[in-house]
Amino acid sequence: MITDYLMITDYLSTVDWSRAQFALTAIYHWLFVPLTLGLGFLIAVMETLYVRTGDAFWRRTTRFWMRLFGINFAIGVATGIILEFEFGTNWSNYSHFVGDIFGAPLAIEGILAFFMESTFIAVMFFGWDKVSKRFHLAATWLTAIGANLSAWWILVANAWMQHPVGCDFNLETVRNEMSSFSAVALSPVAVNKFLHTVTSSFTLAALFVVGVSAWYLLRGREKHMASKSIAIASLFGLVSALATAWTGDRSGAIAARTQPMKLAAMEALYDGREGAPLTAVGLLRPQAGHASGDEAFYFKIDIPKLLSIMSFRDADAFVPGINDLVEGNPERGILSAEEKIARGHAVIATLDRYRRARDEGDEGTMRQIEALFDRSTPQGGHFLREYFAYFGYGYLESPQQLVPNVPLLFYSFRVMVGAGCLFILVLGLVWWYNRRDRLAAKRWLLHTAVWCVPLAYLASQTGWIVAEAGRQPWAIQDLMPVGVAASKIPSGSVATTFFLFLALFTALLVAELSIMFRQIKIGPKNE
Repeated sequence: MITDYLMITDYLSTVDWSRAQFALTAIYHWLFVPLTLGLGFLIAVMETLYVRTGDAFWRRTTRFWMRLFGINFAIGVATGIILEFEFGTNWSNYSHFVGDIFGAPLAIEGILAFFMESTFIAVMFFGWDKVSKRFHLAATWLTAIGANLSAWWILVANAWMQHPVGCDFNLETVRNEMSSFSAVALSPVAVNKFLHTVTSSFTLAALFVVGVSAWYLLRGREKHMASKSIAIASLFGLVSALATAWTGDRSGAIAARTQPMKLAAMEALYDGREGAPLTAVGLLRPQAGHASGDEAFYFKIDIPKLLSIMSFRDADAFVPGINDLVEGNPERGILSAEEKIARGHAVIATLDRYRRARDEGDEGTMRQIEALFDRSTPQGGHFLREYFAYFGYGYLESPQQLVPNVPLLFYSFRVMVGAGCLFILVLGLVWWYNRRDRLAAKRWLLHTAVWCVPLAYLASQTGWIVAEAGRQPWAIQDLMPVGVAASKIPSGSVATTFFLFLALFTALLVAELSIMFRQIKIGPKNE
């Protein structure tokens, strides 16, 4: 019994270390990706102006921003490759269970999009004066497009984890297998996640260009380049920030329907209500749980009915709270977590019966169970809809596991939204004053633009915290908890690689920042 306890404890520790290692890698990776996604298009626009006008100024400006793009791109690739390997090393159960689905978009990303951008980036950096202007311009555009195509397929895979569609369970192999590629690739969750992610990345890249240019203006350097770069980046960023706000609103509405617990945790909404308000600002009490929503806050400022409007486009719509989702609400047709866990146990027991029947050659029982997983029959449709939909709940130990870290989500969401509103204001003001050639005199605004660069990275990271921490405990929403998805390997091995990656990624980040700062100080090179 002691041995069993130690094995369980070690596995739980493995799960924790595996989560920590993946989170570490993802955080570092996402420090580099958003700048790549947006800066590529800004560079392409600048080079287009060079090709159309023949003005050497635009060539000089393009090559300056291209150097910063290249430094960032290289380290982003290094961290991204490690992420994909971790699915096989630390999350082998997950990879076995849904590799047929999850692997397809990642394979397309590697074969098509990644090789596309990797090929043309070589022409982009080394093809100056070696290929024609138009061919070089095409390579720059294709590099930017390829980077965003890579993001598309990766985000399709992530969206499927948030909302699994287009798949069927194979009783023989005990795996989920793809039944509709279009349903996976074009699900509303995937499309909106891509649009929200890339527009927020465009905003970050625009703020980076504006911030660096503002730094030059504050020091009276490269005024012409800074002004022209700001003219392009501020407008690009303003449009992107507005698009980010729109897609963010859509994300909330989608979460209300597909991940209601995530939405409730984001708002620290413990008791569901009709005409639910949106909490603009608030200070949570430190307790881990609350019997009533009134006890959750020291204070808060609400916007009446806005949460209902944003979630269901109805001012009087009912928005379920954490207590509703855990304890159930029969009046609203919400099953309790205990009932979902019980149905999950029933599915697991059915799978065990099937395995035993197959081992014993009991074909009658096998046919009976196979009918339950046949979507075309009434009993199969009912079983899959009412029982198998809660398959993953059968691996949970208690209903409270369904509640994510409420304070983390609540504050992360408000940092993200608050920063987004600030970016719209700053980019709008920067564009306005620069257009009227008055920006250089607004030193307070230039300083604000510089500080918006690190704030943009913080907002980007908090967005992913909301997305990923918000769906805990699920590796795949409702189908597979993280505790089941992890590989059964010694926790010490994962912990060792965690610290190795921490040291490596930190060194890469320090190197990237030092090179980036050095290049910014040098400025554009005269050709």
